[in-house]
Amino acid sequence: MPDPVLRLSRFTRRFHGPAAPPVLDRLDLTIPAGEFVALLGRSGSGKTTLLRTLAGLDPVTEGTASLPARRAVVFQEPRLLPWKPVWRNVALGLPGEAAVTRQRALAALQEVELSHRATAWPLTLSGGEAQRVGLARALVREPELLLLDEPFAALDALTRLRMQSLVGELWQRHRPAVLLVTHDVEEALLLADRVLVLAAGRLVEDLAVDLPRPRRRAAAAFDTLRVRLLATLGVDENGHDATARAA
Repeated sequence: MPDPVLRLSRFTRRFHGPAAPPVLDRLDLTIPAGEFVALLGRSGSGKTTLLRTLAGLDPVTEGTASLPARRAVVFQEPRLLPWKPVWRNVALGLPGEAAVTRQRALAALQEVELSHRATAWPLTLSGGEAQRVGLARALVREPELLLLDEPFAALDALTRLRMQSLVGELWQRHRPAVLLVTHDVEEALLLADRVLVLAAGRLVEDLAVDLPRPRRRAAAAFDTLRVRLLATLGVDENGHDATARAA
């Protein structure tokens, strides 16, 4: 197995002081180089808190976290600077001479099929185009760890499908370790090698997805894993809250 890119040991995160209940409670997590991991969980389970720490936005105060220096994040919102053209948004913060960084940015835009929009202004982009710029901005940094925070949540259904396919293709080409935070069980199964479920700050499921790629939603094995994950999340096959009904 490849060496770990990410390793958490008894990682705990609290707000409002050391006596407060933990939002994340003694998490142990290892992600090897090149592995695609999806993280599911209900709202309030701690997914965003975990991702913020892995992105370096929040400190590690309890437990230990070993993270690579080269990591990048794609958020739900593209977070583009409207006063800079697309290629400059992609190149933002890259070291080196201007001509070199421009070429790297253009190469990244070509990979996400946006070469023709390199000089466009962000406000003229569609939602899907803007998210592809965000993806190019992350990939141009050649991260060892790519963090995806529900990057398709605001997209229409068809654009979402295309973006899922594009992320899968780019991951296979570049092979960073990936942690995708999502609410979509099928999205997790389509893309990931492994699916984690977070509940009340603890990892309650660690499911290997040993299915051939490209994956088909209609496959029996796919549906079996889907039903298992839905049950772990407390939802039945029809999307109803199984926990509330049982109560």
